[in-house]
Amino acid sequence: MKITDIKVTTVSANFEWVLVKVLTDQDELTGIGEAFTGPGVKELILAESEHGLGKDRGIWSLRHLLIGEDPTNVERLARKVYTALSGIIGTAGSIVQVISGVETALWDIAGKALDAPIYKLLGGKYRDKIRIYADCHAGESEDPESWARRAKEVKEKGFTAMKFDVDKPSHRAVGYNRCLTNPEIKTMAGQVEAVRQAIGDDIDLAVDCHWKYNTNDAIRLANALEPYNLLWLEDPVPPENVDAMKKVTASTNTPICTGENLYTKHGFRRLIETQAVDIISPDVSKVGGLSESKKIADMADLYYMAVAPHNIASPIGTVAACHVCASIPNFLALEYHAIDIPWWGKLIKQEQSLISEGYIEVPEKPGIGIELDEEEVAKHLKQGERLF
Repeated sequence: MKITDIKVTTVSANFEWVLVKVLTDQDELTGIGEAFTGPGVKELILAESEHGLGKDRGIWSLRHLLIGEDPTNVERLARKVYTALSGIIGTAGSIVQVISGVETALWDIAGKALDAPIYKLLGGKYRDKIRIYADCHAGESEDPESWARRAKEVKEKGFTAMKFDVDKPSHRAVGYNRCLTNPEIKTMAGQVEAVRQAIGDDIDLAVDCHWKYNTNDAIRLANALEPYNLLWLEDPVPPENVDAMKKVTASTNTPICTGENLYTKHGFRRLIETQAVDIISPDVSKVGGLSESKKIADMADLYYMAVAPHNIASPIGTVAACHVCASIPNFLALEYHAIDIPWWGKLIKQEQSLISEGYIEVPEKPGIGIELDEEEVAKHLKQGERLF
């Protein structure tokens, strides 16, 4: 079996979902994956010589690198692309995002060829269903009551875990100094308190800061939120300084989580080895793919560290991540960021809802185990896009 072509299309929703299809010389045996959105991702996959990645320059596009290869050599092909293109593009960013999407599609083909779901190719599963947490963003206003209403709505949908964003444009820290005032911390704590009161103690609650704050103020915020028994406080400080993150983690009983901005196992190594956080959140569609995500989780497991993958994907990227989550012992919860997109689940051919009572059942069909509904996808394409 050989790869004959790679195609890409982009769906426009609350984020852009970059869907990747790998074709083979065996009729009907194709693979589907999803790459994290970002400038240049599609172009890097499909680039021809006029884009500066041609054979005449000694550097091939990802598509050219893989045509003619056996798609079941998943990890070797991912490394081939990384080795060939990292010299001009770098070892993070779009190159890793592209590898993530294509690698997922290769696993889909491998699973179909071997008549096995991906999780079995990753070593088997620890669980039959994957716990999903709903990203709620925030209330309609800064009024804590609007946050409480939002939380109740999500709880009624059956989720047992949810996350809110406390970083607001009204905060002066959104400028450049990363500082929080006492009134701002009080407001944030009041919003979290309202949510906790609305959902009770049996629903897990996480809070996201989106890397906005300095170390001291992040510590003050984390301490102010301790009474609300958070599942975690996410990205309280920028991701580049592991020592700063570790200082926050060591200064509070609130669990600290980070990782969505890191690439490959190398990006996570020092964070994990120094135990700078309590929970890591790699994004499967961004970090390097399914194999790389599992390797990161295995590294974290050496330090008894839980994994809660970041995820803003379509059902394709989400279910692909479910196979990883099923195959690792230290899984905590997987993000769902499309609660306000009513057609999210319609992008795949499935009669029942993909998410039920806050969980996704791990598919038992070969490969990823779900089929893209291309007619539905065509209704939501980014302007100017064509369907594969």
